[in-house]
Amino acid sequence: MPELPEVETIKRQLAKTIVGKKVKNVKINLAKMVNLPVAKFKKTVVGAKIEEIKRRAKILIFDLDNNWSVLIHLKLTGQLIFHDDKTEGDPPTKHTHIIYYFTDGTKLYHNDLRQFGWERLIQTIALSEYWQKEKLGPEPLDKDFNLAEFTQILKSRPQAVIKPLLMDQKAIAGIGNIYSDESLFVAKILPTRKASTLKPKEIDKLFQAIKQILIKAITRHGTSVQDYVDSHGQKGNFAPKLFVYNRHGQPCKKCHTKITRLKLRGRSAHYCPQCQK
Repeated sequence: MPELPEVETIKRQLAKTIVGKKVKNVKINLAKMVNLPVAKFKKTVVGAKIEEIKRRAKILIFDLDNNWSVLIHLKLTGQLIFHDDKTEGDPPTKHTHIIYYFTDGTKLYHNDLRQFGWERLIQTIALSEYWQKEKLGPEPLDKDFNLAEFTQILKSRPQAVIKPLLMDQKAIAGIGNIYSDESLFVAKILPTRKASTLKPKEIDKLFQAIKQILIKAITRHGTSVQDYVDSHGQKGNFAPKLFVYNRHGQPCKKCHTKITRLKLRGRSAHYCPQCQK
């Protein structure tokens, strides 16, 4: 699933390519991906101009000039591909479920192999209420997100296992399987430890590691392990920099011990049994 760095990459790219464009038409091939009847969804979006693109957690927000916003969650296999006359890449396929046509001839394809992704039209004025209902945690890269707040999150859930806690969107927004593994490795903390066992110095290291890893991943346009590509159809290039994620059985880049994988709450956790304690 695209996590914060991947969604942030797409947000930054689309901010340069589609902000200011007017929607000429929308083709919806899979009705279940939108939250309104297809005709109503199209009527609301067609003719509107995209004013701004934002991100909250793993969700993209397209603010329109008609006081509506389109929220897009890519889930497991979603892709948003921008196409103009100069774009290289495949044309729409059987996995292209929504197409935005802009008045200047460019297009935006929403592809989704597994069909778990969605788009929701919500009145912009109602977004704050929507986020409150979702109860998303703080953004880890926000300037206001500090060590004290992070410490309080861990103290409020002392019995929580640290890796699932980092992935809990109600605790901290945007972190998933990849970057929880990587952050815990950099902080030298086993993914199986409970929050209550972390000492202040370890909490500080983990707090810094989360920011460090996320920023580096954004710089390299995210991690492509399976289906993720950016809005230009290009793979992210952070995968070669991964320390533990998806590297089970391979030697640790620090100590050469074999990376171990285990299941935690139905998700894989990768770690170095020598470097992480």
